[in-house]
Amino acid sequence: MKKLALLSVSDKNGIVEFAKQLEQRDYDIVSTGGTLKTLLDNGVDAIAVEEITNFSEMLDGRVKTLHPRIHAGILARRDNEEHMQQLKEQNIGLIDLVCVNLYPFKETIEKPDVTYADAIENIDIGGPSMLRAAAKNSQDVIVITDVADYDDYISRYDANEIDAEYRSGLAAKVFRHTAAYDALIANYLTKEEFPEKLTFTYEKVEAMRYGENSHQKAAYYKEPIPETYSLANAKQLHGKKLSYNNVRDADAALRIVAEFPDQATVVALKHMNPCGIGTADDLLTAWNLAYESDSTSIFGGIIALNREVDLATAEKMHAIFLEIVIAPSFTDEAYDVLAKKKNIRLLTVDFDKINPDKEDLVSVLGGMLVQERDLLHEEPTEYKVVSKKQPTEKQMKALAFAQNVVKHVKSNAIVVTSDHQTLGVGSGQPNRIDSTKIAIKKAETKSDYANAVLGSDAYFPMDDCVEFAAKHGITAIVEPGGSIRDQDSIDKADELGIALVFSGNRHFKH
Repeated sequence: MKKLALLSVSDKNGIVEFAKQLEQRDYDIVSTGGTLKTLLDNGVDAIAVEEITNFSEMLDGRVKTLHPRIHAGILARRDNEEHMQQLKEQNIGLIDLVCVNLYPFKETIEKPDVTYADAIENIDIGGPSMLRAAAKNSQDVIVITDVADYDDYISRYDANEIDAEYRSGLAAKVFRHTAAYDALIANYLTKEEFPEKLTFTYEKVEAMRYGENSHQKAAYYKEPIPETYSLANAKQLHGKKLSYNNVRDADAALRIVAEFPDQATVVALKHMNPCGIGTADDLLTAWNLAYESDSTSIFGGIIALNREVDLATAEKMHAIFLEIVIAPSFTDEAYDVLAKKKNIRLLTVDFDKINPDKEDLVSVLGGMLVQERDLLHEEPTEYKVVSKKQPTEKQMKALAFAQNVVKHVKSNAIVVTSDHQTLGVGSGQPNRIDSTKIAIKKAETKSDYANAVLGSDAYFPMDDCVEFAAKHGITAIVEPGGSIRDQDSIDKADELGIALVFSGNRHFKH
């Protein structure tokens, strides 16, 4: 007795060959709409679903497979005598294989000129219903939704390897697929900032050799429609695959360099923290500033540049060991120089389409935290000078530069900068004075230290940081303010003759 396969796909790739393979294995083919036409045009002896349902499709195709003769044929359990008797009484045939992929909702909403009506029209109803029905009854029905599974099914069929584990795996894949499809629709329609349920979905990019450490398994996933300016949309031109730590570090570098669109900027990063940042009118000068910020830590670092990499800058980078270089583009000469090193990763990202308006997600045991990204852009005109000494115009520019940097440094965070270069970074210490000492110790060796200012991601709980900074040549400080002991810091600044500015904005980064 012949088996019956129902084929209804929006992605026609491979469907004709798959149908022919099924025919050779004693399947009759039933199909719908565009899939039916494709099969008939290519010599497959398929029949229309209307011949099964005795009901013409209606409502512009919205109703064609939503019919008891289809769903009963899929859902009936072969080991249930009552089910089989009911099918016999209604003269309903069994459907043994369901191959469906869904209306292209994702592809539709990716179009720049998509209308709301177009998006809604591309929400599939019958497809998910058939897939879910077949997956629920997977002990009796083969369900396929991925083009990549066509050949595997035929091979397994021929080898008599269609076992319960395989059927269950196909069913699980269906529910992942329909869940992701529904999540994409829900996210498109949702306008609430923090809805009662989160329905994020991600697509696997690749399995990784390991995670943060060699004993940890890991994989890399991306959003179905990732923002253009992101690692998920980066093009790798050269080098080894990115590791777990590479992805996290490269993402952090991209977030930082986006803060400085108006000048050529180079960000050097290690372990999620910037070790050197330089801005200038040209890229080579910006590189030199970033390198001089911390010529020790930059070794083995991740570099993000917001201008095309030229030959002179490439030659400088080639002279040291770097893990990753990310830029909008590379000149041919620059690429040739950098690509001489087999393992360096060279990536390009579209810097013209920075759209940072997405949430930050952080996993915790048993749940997830969601917050807006820290996109606050501060203007020096908004700062409040609380000391007797007034900062100069150049110092105010440097303080704003420090604030743009400090929000990307792990708390407790202290940065010492000029108006165009980081001089010292103190990060991740359990108390603020230790971060201050680390940042200043690094900064004191720099040639531009005479123009140094200090930025803090949060208020000073006591005056020790102000005192230490002033006694080591810092001329101006910016911090949020807000401590019950703010006056102690103000008094210390006045005593030691430095400018103290409150930004009013905390920038914790845990």
